[in-house]
Amino acid sequence: MQTPAAAPTAAKGTDMTKVSRAGRFFWPALTGVIGAGVLLAVSELIALLVAREASPILAVGSFVIDIVPQPVKEFAIAAFGAFDKIALLLGLALAVIVAASLAGLLEARWRYSGAVVLAIGAALATAAILTRSGASGLAWLPPLAGAIAGIAVLLILIKRYRRWAQLPADRSAPLDDADEKETDAVTARMGRRSFFALSLVAAGSALVVGIGARVANVATTSVRAIRDALKLPAPRAEVALPDGAELDIPGLSPLITPNADFYRVDTALTVPTVDPGTWRLIIDGMVDRRVEITFDQLLEMGLDEYVITLTCVSNEVGGKLVGNARWLGVPLRDVLRLAGPQANADMVLSRSVDGYTASTPLSSLTDDGIDAILAVGMNGEPLPLEHGFPVRMVVPGLYGYVSATKWLTELKVTTFAADEAYWTPRGYSAEAPIKFSSRVDTPRPGKRVSAGRTPIAGVAWAQTVGIERVEVSIDDGAWQAATLSTPINDDTWVQWHLEWDAEPGTHYVAVRAIDRQGNLQAEEKAPIAPDGSSGWHRVLISVD
Repeated sequence: MQTPAAAPTAAKGTDMTKVSRAGRFFWPALTGVIGAGVLLAVSELIALLVAREASPILAVGSFVIDIVPQPVKEFAIAAFGAFDKIALLLGLALAVIVAASLAGLLEARWRYSGAVVLAIGAALATAAILTRSGASGLAWLPPLAGAIAGIAVLLILIKRYRRWAQLPADRSAPLDDADEKETDAVTARMGRRSFFALSLVAAGSALVVGIGARVANVATTSVRAIRDALKLPAPRAEVALPDGAELDIPGLSPLITPNADFYRVDTALTVPTVDPGTWRLIIDGMVDRRVEITFDQLLEMGLDEYVITLTCVSNEVGGKLVGNARWLGVPLRDVLRLAGPQANADMVLSRSVDGYTASTPLSSLTDDGIDAILAVGMNGEPLPLEHGFPVRMVVPGLYGYVSATKWLTELKVTTFAADEAYWTPRGYSAEAPIKFSSRVDTPRPGKRVSAGRTPIAGVAWAQTVGIERVEVSIDDGAWQAATLSTPINDDTWVQWHLEWDAEPGTHYVAVRAIDRQGNLQAEEKAPIAPDGSSGWHRVLISVD
């Protein structure tokens, strides 16, 4: 009696139809990633058509920025600097890949379980989108459409994979006659071919559609082209730099920070694009009359030039999150005067187009002695998109998080008792005057210096007050007075330098400043939160 040998051989199939042990993890995981890619691509496409603010990955990224603990935020800024948002996007992408891979593995084992994972992800993205400021009535549609498409692709691909891998429709159930028929080599080969074909089509389409929609979402706004073509009126008054305002010392920060080098710290995951032709500034709250100003009306109020140093509260002692620029703008006191702030108001809650808010003391914006402005230009050109185009706030003497709102759209006159700004409930002070400070720029730590005459140089700032003196100590020796550049005004930093006869070895250099009110810069170290760091900047210099 002969045994049927052909059937078992056919059931196993050829080597090309077999799925390796590693493949039984890799291919379902890849299927989940493709499904998630389709979800995101379709979401981006629908967002382009009906609600540009409804990008799932950007909404979730913005939500993460909102909820991240303060120490994590400070670590990200310190570790990645200007690339902190890129690092966040890469981290989110990795999280999406891991979750999507899990969805594919689950779907291959238990029917519809992976679909549930994608649905949960889409629901979380929808919640993040709908809770963002300025979400439109159709903001829910992109993630919903994306979820339907992504889940459909996942289910179809897993069905093809099962045919190739010769798996039953549901591993929790025993094989029935229909499942037995799917175990022949022909069916497995067909399943393999259809799996790869559909995977390639779905993955390729997701890449083309997703990247194309995101690029189109940015490109079709044409705001960058509008900004590049914009010609601002000449200022009524320009700031002339005094003789000796800038020291010609290699390695020293320039007196005016170029736009490309100016620090950027904000909560916007992508740079908002605002057409100045449609821009409006609303002034309301505790005012005698609600005011709405267009960009042209703001320019017609007359522009003046100001040189003002800005500092981020996240700036560590000796850090680079500080810059000095020529700003073109309109005094905020003149703008607020149009609305007539009421006597019992003490704060202005400024709002960005992306929902960010800052709490600024009303007195800082109405004081005739403080050049708080609505800036439209920076270093001789319209504001760069990254720095708030078309209009931002610039307020001397206050850290940026309570004063320097970019992409400005609203000024609400209110009180500190009635309203909180973005960073206040996250552990920062509602009012944050800048702590004056000084920094060593050169010689830089890690860069060896030749013995002999060499300059020690840096910058110091004390907005609204000004720097009176800078002192340097070498190896804990006596404090020596440095030579200062001629200050432009009390709102800008000054450069300083000290000629040093460097001897071979390792040396500690410390710097401190004294402001024009006679106050000595605080030596005691303080962390960034809740109202800015403090301490003397000390560097280790190696001399050959």
